[in-house]
Amino acid sequence: MLESHVALVTGASRGIGRAIAVTLGRAGARVVGTATGTQGVERISAELSAAGISGRGALWSATDGAATDALLASMETAEGLPTILVNNAGIARDALILRMKSEDWEQTLAVNLSAVFRLTKSCLRRMLKERRGRIINIGSVVGAVGNAGQVHYSAAKAGLIGFTKALAREIATRNITVNTVAPGFIDTDMTRSLSEEQRAAYLAQIPMNRFGSVEDVARAVLFLASEEAGYITGQTLHVNGGMYMG
Repeated sequence: MLESHVALVTGASRGIGRAIAVTLGRAGARVVGTATGTQGVERISAELSAAGISGRGALWSATDGAATDALLASMETAEGLPTILVNNAGIARDALILRMKSEDWEQTLAVNLSAVFRLTKSCLRRMLKERRGRIINIGSVVGAVGNAGQVHYSAAKAGLIGFTKALAREIATRNITVNTVAPGFIDTDMTRSLSEEQRAAYLAQIPMNRFGSVEDVARAVLFLASEEAGYITGQTLHVNGGMYMG
């Protein structure tokens, strides 16, 4: 399905990002997954190799412009610049606004929103030249409904939806689509650490009465990356078991 594509997936060392990298690789794409440390890079490379996928891990710091330049320079030499970009890397540091530090607000927006702008802009060169490409941003249900203790994270994810819509309009004539996938509560290390009481409270908000899997999100990304989604752009695909129906 994706044999002629090079996919760049940020934040691919675990969880949703890892599942996306493996799913795109199994569909034929050459995959580069990023991590912020050498252990994460090595884990990505090993997992892709074990799955028989052509790809590797690469170092990337979301807030370092020079790191973005170095990443794309290495890809241009090795795999080629990406034709599929999945902006997945992000951070969440929960705190009520009265207790939130200014640096936590700024760091959250820097990683979850500003870094997406910089990396996307840099990745557009090949897509614009070849008049093809898929940009898929990983948002969150909280970008649509909000969440107490996450004004910074919710603001960044809501901003990502606006970014998606505006960019989709700018580059639609070049056959490049831009969409957001917004997961709800997904079964990851973070949700597994919740208490039984917390899990029950969250499950009560989900009509399907279960947390989603990382594969649920990855399959949505695969669809938007495929030729079958060629006439879909500027959209937010909610993957949340009915928790939010926008």
